[in-house]
Amino acid sequence: MSNTQAVINECLPLLRSLAVGRYAISIGGSHGKKIYDEKSDIDFRLFCDEMLGGPGIIETSVWKTFCQVVDRWRDQGVHIDHCWVRTVEEIDDQLEPWFRGEIPRIDLVWTMWGYQLLTDLTNQVILEDPYGLIAGWQARLTPYPKIIQYAIIQKHTESLNYWKVDYHYRHKVERCDAVFLASMATRLVNDIMQVLFAINQTFYCGDGNNLRYAEKFSILPEDFNKRVDAILYPSQAGDRFQSQYQSILELIDEVLELVKKTNLDL
Repeated sequence: MSNTQAVINECLPLLRSLAVGRYAISIGGSHGKKIYDEKSDIDFRLFCDEMLGGPGIIETSVWKTFCQVVDRWRDQGVHIDHCWVRTVEEIDDQLEPWFRGEIPRIDLVWTMWGYQLLTDLTNQVILEDPYGLIAGWQARLTPYPKIIQYAIIQKHTESLNYWKVDYHYRHKVERCDAVFLASMATRLVNDIMQVLFAINQTFYCGDGNNLRYAEKFSILPEDFNKRVDAILYPSQAGDRFQSQYQSILELIDEVLELVKKTNLDL
């Protein structure tokens, strides 16, 4: 942790100089979620009204100096994932659809299921926020908004209800189509995870640490983590695809039953 503080002390003045107008500086990723370990990198975030140099920010002398600092720390074994710079207007525009109950299309950035804006905003180590930018976004997202909970659960339960009776899926199981079934198992586990995160009023964390989060949920199917492992890594027995299929259907039914208990009138 001493290295992290030394990195912050050196990088903070440079990041501050990259902002024009209002700004906030934080660290996201595993540090923001309080689940970091010795392999975690440092994910700086800079939010500002405008960027120094505008679209040409990476050509500024300040950015180049920051990159030199990043390289030097990497040579010492401390990985800094540079800094993600975004404007306040960009974040505000991305947040608004969520508060209308609309789930935006999520681009596949870094991980299979994409960057999770709400998780990133609510899990920050705030270094400087003199204008209350991050504090304002977090206040809007606390407590967990019902309209967002409803939209997420509705979207992913529709997917679960569709695929649990789809004959194409059933026929792929009968044909032992390994590639299709691997992708389908992953997709349905993601739908299940999204629903469970929403039921437990926790913003979905993305691909990493799903089961680590699930361990702390108060609303969860019995032996959930063990069952998900078995679904994603089926045994090599001859009936493994049929067994995987039945396990998924059972888990879907249990999750849908939990949804009924949330009284969201889906």
